[in-house]
Amino acid sequence: MSVDAAQVRKIASLARIAVTDGEVEAMTHELNNILGWVEQLGEVDTAGVEPLAAVIPNHLRLREDVINDGDIRDAVLANAPQAEHGFFAVPKVIE
Repeated sequence: MSVDAAQVRKIASLARIAVTDGEVEAMTHELNNILGWVEQLGEVDTAGVEPLAAVIPNHLRLREDVINDGDIRDAVLANAPQAEHGFFAVPKVIE
């Protein structure tokens, strides 16, 4: 696959980039080089390679999923502007 000057102008127009004739010629060459590299990557045999999310082995360090209420209700409510009957008290919004 190759890119010509008309396609570079179309891409520049879609990207809202103003390009001169000299820049179009340079970009044509650069885009053709990039597409050549992409075609080379397509030729690589990756049949036995598993997909990776990272190049180093990552192991999730998960904690045990246990229920713990903390038993610190009084300490938490000490920070509340107003507490009633062991709960946060808030002003009435709807009458």
